[in-house]
Amino acid sequence: LRQRVALARAILDDPEVLFLDEPTSGLDPVAAREVHDLIDGLRRRGVTIFLTTHRLEEAERLCDRVAILNTTLRTIGRPDELRDRLFTKTLTVRTRDPLPEPDKVFGDLSAVDGWREDGHASYLLVVSDTTVAAPAAVRALVSAGADVLSISESHRSLEDVYLKLIDDEEAVR
Repeated sequence: LRQRVALARAILDDPEVLFLDEPTSGLDPVAAREVHDLIDGLRRRGVTIFLTTHRLEEAERLCDRVAILNTTLRTIGRPDELRDRLFTKTLTVRTRDPLPEPDKVFGDLSAVDGWREDGHASYLLVVSDTTVAAPAAVRALVSAGADVLSISESHRSLEDVYLKLIDDEEAVR
């Protein structure tokens, strides 16, 4: 109740800039969703919001730009930019049966920089552009007579970004 009252008081004067420190701390999931919806509505109305949170999924949902801190500033940027900066883009391809010659299927595809088997009848493609690589992979798989079960783009979360930054820092020490 205190969190809700504090938030209501903060937006009472229709501010242009709003500072929120852990606005969903201690809230149940329903109340947290209501706060998220309120913050999202304010953002769409043009209110600049500075939000501090340790809940990275909350930051990913609500923030256009994020700064990741761990005693010092580690990085700042849009969530997609941070993911692209730290991770390669990948597609996971699953077929009903293993491909007899996967190198012939994936070896020369546009925007596919490499591939490896990732389990039984599953392949991980490292790609430069998913919008080019995915359709090319589908065409190649169909031409090879493979029964495609799924092709999905790997999605890294802000938690993955945070952990990668921390792991990289630990490796430097």
